[in-house]
Amino acid sequence: MWVGILLLGLVLHSCSVKKYIPEGAQLYAGGKLELTSEEPVKDLKVVAGELDALLRPVPNSKILGIYLGLYAHFKAQGEKPGFINKFLNKKIGEKPVYLSDVNAEKTKELIQNRLENRGFFYNDISSKEISNKNSASIVYQVEVSQPYTMETYQLDTDSLPIYKAIQKSLGASVLKKGNRYDLASLKQERERIDADLKSQGYYNFNGDFLIFEADTNRYKNRRFDLFLRLKKEVPQKSQIPYIIKDITVYPNYMIDEKGQALDSVRLDGIDFLQQPLFFKPKRLSPYILLEKGKRYTPSASRLSSNRLSSIGTYKFVNIRYNELVADSLISTDSIGALDARIYLSPLNKRSIRTELQAVSKSNNFAGPSLAVTYSNRNLFQGGETLNLSVDGGYETQLGGKENAGLSSTKIGLKSSMVFPRLLAPIRTEGRFKYGVPKTKIEVGAEFFKRSQLYNVHSYNTSFGYLYNANKYVFHELVPLGFNYVKLSKSSAEFEAILNENPYLKSSFRQQFIAGLSYSFTYNELLRQKRKHSVFFNFNLDIAGNTLSLLSKKKNDTGKNTFLGLEYAQYAKFDVDFRHYLKLGNSQTLVSRVFGGIGLPYGNSTALPFSKQYYSGGPYSVRAFRIRSLGPGSYLPSTDNQTNYFDQSGDIRLEANIEYRFPIYSFFKGALFADAGNVWLIKENESLPGGRFTSDFINELGVGVGAGLRVDIQSFVIRLDVAAPFNKPYLPKKDRWEVGIKEPILNFAIGYPF
Repeated sequence: MWVGILLLGLVLHSCSVKKYIPEGAQLYAGGKLELTSEEPVKDLKVVAGELDALLRPVPNSKILGIYLGLYAHFKAQGEKPGFINKFLNKKIGEKPVYLSDVNAEKTKELIQNRLENRGFFYNDISSKEISNKNSASIVYQVEVSQPYTMETYQLDTDSLPIYKAIQKSLGASVLKKGNRYDLASLKQERERIDADLKSQGYYNFNGDFLIFEADTNRYKNRRFDLFLRLKKEVPQKSQIPYIIKDITVYPNYMIDEKGQALDSVRLDGIDFLQQPLFFKPKRLSPYILLEKGKRYTPSASRLSSNRLSSIGTYKFVNIRYNELVADSLISTDSIGALDARIYLSPLNKRSIRTELQAVSKSNNFAGPSLAVTYSNRNLFQGGETLNLSVDGGYETQLGGKENAGLSSTKIGLKSSMVFPRLLAPIRTEGRFKYGVPKTKIEVGAEFFKRSQLYNVHSYNTSFGYLYNANKYVFHELVPLGFNYVKLSKSSAEFEAILNENPYLKSSFRQQFIAGLSYSFTYNELLRQKRKHSVFFNFNLDIAGNTLSLLSKKKNDTGKNTFLGLEYAQYAKFDVDFRHYLKLGNSQTLVSRVFGGIGLPYGNSTALPFSKQYYSGGPYSVRAFRIRSLGPGSYLPSTDNQTNYFDQSGDIRLEANIEYRFPIYSFFKGALFADAGNVWLIKENESLPGGRFTSDFINELGVGVGAGLRVDIQSFVIRLDVAAPFNKPYLPKKDRWEVGIKEPILNFAIGYPF
């Protein structure tokens, strides 16, 4: 608050910045570029943008015409500036930029050089000053000539074998007839040829060995022929391809193990050296794409490193190549030989992770939860990872006279085994290059007790596959998934509630879920230098179809059963799209859209409770507590113990936008707006207003807020405060109201999206 008051004071007084300017000096107001040409030039606006970036120095920044940073600097230069002025100068202060700091001649040289690099030669460049009382700017007037364009592109041939490889590479060149001369394109072409030659085994080749020469002698209308050749005195070893002669793998490499005697096992032309046995060679060999007797390729090396890292056993993967100077089996005049060594440094075999959370829900239930996970990597010496988890939580009703004393207890056990290979009845060798699919098997059980109402026992198991198709695309397929839920010790009060609400009763009575699920993720967030990045996730969940084919037996209620159990039938799918726009200075604008729908059919009249959508909370619409939105415009009664269950639905729509910015060090800030809700597909008399209609826009819960985040090396502790703007459960005329007096505080780990 006090910082805001101080900034306001700066705004009111910063008009007096001119009194600090020395006599005879003028502030530099910036440069302006006026670019003209006698004839139309293609992509001239792109060139103009590059030239604008060359105008130096950058003038002092202004906000609404006010020099805030400059004023803070001047105030800190006084004899007794005080702590506040020093602090503001450190945060936003800027040293003055005067006209005398500008070297217009140097800037004109830079403009001329950049234009020549883009194919514009012999340009006419001038500059002039435009002065005001206390400031001055410079206008650079540039009349560009017609650019030089390429007529032919050819290789100066030679008898050396490497010239044949280069000639073959020119078929994929980015340089085409009619292209403007462009230095950046020439550099790109050189890098492309370098990468292509390395993929053909030229281990020691370097793009700097290539040189371009432009010849304009044949033409009078600004055209040129482009010639490519090797520089003189290129080393002999850089002109020959290399093959891999030997491959040695150290599956349990330690820096201090040098000189130790290690057992050697040869498999598929690869020597595995380890003592004692740490990783079975037959399990490790499929991850290595290097082949003895084949030419060296960077892609095989890079992909092998990615595949070995993806196992989950190793902390570091290091592939080194040693040149063999002479070999009786290889003619060193035309081909070289490499010795490949792969050093694998393992992670700790066992680890324990503990997570402690505090939970607050819309029905005033709050309490702690604790989860402990034990991991054992490389369990069977084949990269298998065993995870054993136990979690427990306790919640109690903190508010409300009607429901005082209610509590819930949860205890869960889960185990999973991840095999870093595909367990399938088909051969998969050679079908996957970037990564090797993993097989994941899970088994879990959970006990949940809601005092005075019911107990629930649930058991689940699944068998599925995980696969990274490339660095951006991830697939997860679970062809076999089973979930059994048993409602026990149900009180007469809860039975009466279920009997009054057929929708809720159906969602609890569907005790057996068996089906298939699939998830597709495309994630560009690893592209750190991109201004625009997207994240896309699609999920599909189908249950009950196979069971309906296997069994036609019906129970007393007319539902089909399998092994005496009534099973659920539904199809559910949702999409999550996010866009990240980097604004510079660690600022990001993130937008997100989510949509999902679940369709019960056949044996089911409602989605199982665990599969229903809900809205609100720290990862959803933050101006509302978890499960406090919807369905639709439904308003639960304040004394209803089952509000937590009622406020879910078959359809979920959400949209979010968040502006993230740095504050100081690892403290980050955010301003955000959220909108969303859930709805039912069919009308439910127990949940009036819950059905999805064409008026859904007016039933979106809307809220805005601000957040503080502590971001330490991607570990984020988040505190968000939000206020509702539209409350869909109120009458239409009363919905739009700024709920400043009832803010919602959200504490969470990690970013919301």
